[in-house]
Amino acid sequence: MVGLLCLHGCAMVDVSHVKPHDYINERRADVVGAGRLSDRSVQALTVVALTVDSCQREFVTCTETVAHSPGLNDEQRLSALAELWLGKAIGTDHAKAGAAMDDQTLDAFLQSARYAYAYLFYTARSPADRAFALRQVQVIGFYNFAVQRAVSRFFQELPQLGTQWTRTSLAGWTVMRPQTDVRLADDASVPAELLPAADLRFKGLRSIYQRDGFGSDFVAVAPPEARADDVPWREPDYVSMTGALVFDGATLDEVLATRQVRLLVRDPYRDGIITIAGRTVPLGANFTAAYGVWLARSGFASQSIRSLLGREGGITTPRVLMMQPYDPNRLIVVMLHGLGSSPEAWINVANEVMGDEELRRNYQVWEVYYPTNAPVAVNLAGIRKALDATLRHFDPSGHARASHNMVLIGHSMGGLIARLLVSSSGDRLWSLVPARANLSPARRAKLHERLAPYLQFTPMPQVTRAVFLATPHRGTPYAQHRLARLIANLVRLPVSVLKEMASLSDLLKDDTNKGSPLRIPNSIDNLSDTDPFIVAATNLPISPRVRYHTIVGVYKSKGPLQDSNDGVVPYKSAHLDGADSELAIPSWHSVQETPAAILELRRILRLQITTSQEARR
Repeated sequence: MVGLLCLHGCAMVDVSHVKPHDYINERRADVVGAGRLSDRSVQALTVVALTVDSCQREFVTCTETVAHSPGLNDEQRLSALAELWLGKAIGTDHAKAGAAMDDQTLDAFLQSARYAYAYLFYTARSPADRAFALRQVQVIGFYNFAVQRAVSRFFQELPQLGTQWTRTSLAGWTVMRPQTDVRLADDASVPAELLPAADLRFKGLRSIYQRDGFGSDFVAVAPPEARADDVPWREPDYVSMTGALVFDGATLDEVLATRQVRLLVRDPYRDGIITIAGRTVPLGANFTAAYGVWLARSGFASQSIRSLLGREGGITTPRVLMMQPYDPNRLIVVMLHGLGSSPEAWINVANEVMGDEELRRNYQVWEVYYPTNAPVAVNLAGIRKALDATLRHFDPSGHARASHNMVLIGHSMGGLIARLLVSSSGDRLWSLVPARANLSPARRAKLHERLAPYLQFTPMPQVTRAVFLATPHRGTPYAQHRLARLIANLVRLPVSVLKEMASLSDLLKDDTNKGSPLRIPNSIDNLSDTDPFIVAATNLPISPRVRYHTIVGVYKSKGPLQDSNDGVVPYKSAHLDGADSELAIPSWHSVQETPAAILELRRILRLQITTSQEARR
């Protein structure tokens, strides 16, 4: 009797409160993020009288029951199967520990991707109808993770397939040749490495820019190539790539029955969307990973110092490093670093440009890497030659959008070179050549011919805007300080410059073979406010077609702006009359990396987009 009373009197349902943090974690937990089945899949199993434990013991029976039980609708069934198969694949995936992925694991990943694919595109409701459904977000995650692992295994098979294959059999699946619009450096057909972006973590980059969407993000690494020194441009060795798997079939039943799959490989800079099963969906992307891997493997930090000191292992000629494959329809931003530096000077600047959607749609970034031990005039001539050759190679006719309305962004000595790239020298620099009244006409003509590339130049016609950051347009007295002179004494000029100057010294000798040799300033000498080249070039006129801006650093200054400096460059040297804008930022000399400078650069680049569009009308 007491037992019967207890049965009727004791509550069978109780309620408790869940903390908001725990509620969110429980709602979002799944086999990828938490290592256990999501609540939605557990509920689906309960509906068909299954448990997580029973599914682990009898996986085939479990999935057959879920696949055919009338108690679940298509969305419940397909999402649960996608997660069940993914859990099985993760449990047997030992590839990350160094072992090769076996066929059973690959099959499980493909099964998971297929069920997720069917859920997304072949149920009654479209992805747009489920826009606010947490379950859809989870299933996209299942799909993208399964694709990542399956594609990594596909990539391991490519060396055995050659170049002419159209299909192959793998783990009981027919895998079709990928469709791709990704272009690797030197038109390589197969990457040397394929790195899942989700597996990468970076230090030194403030932001990681991604686009949520369909597909898994990778970094494709081009095979190493020996490039000739006379080819100044370098296409990117590290390219962003998004992969998606498409399963054969026009109906839900056909998709669930198929064992045929094709990989779509897309360049996320070119493609913002992708059409799958007649539906247009956003393409996933990671715009930082390829750039980060390139910087991490570049060796710029030590190489730039070797270049400054003129030691073995440094660079000797300017190079144009392209951050993305050339696109004729995007404007070009050229970034020039300063003394003793490298493209690492633009770590966060370039990342912010590539990460901003509007800027990414309209710009491509070229970073000029040059030997900072050479005199400014020599680097100016070399950089101009390299940029001209690169533009001619990729756009011989000069009609592409990319060849017009270019933007130069230069920091420190790079800013000085950028200003000279948009300036006219006329005959103003010839006074730098020592007078030799008794030179023969032939020697005088030969001397003029040899010096003209360094002393006579016109503005780059493709450039219509420039930004100068912490630039010593009038030099800096700090170049004469003890530490600067100590470093200057360690600098060795490039061998090519020494040979050139020796040859010019010979030309300056008169017919009696008399004449003093030319004194060759190095880059640190050139930055002095008393350097003859700097003094002569200070007031060269900037092209009227070019709009220009200045960004200056102010380092621990309590007085008027005109008396301030950034610790290296005085404000009076960095200031330019006629600038469209000038921004002073509390900062040391490396002002280009400050958030305020990056925001200003974004503003200026957006302004250039508007200006270029108006010019095309």
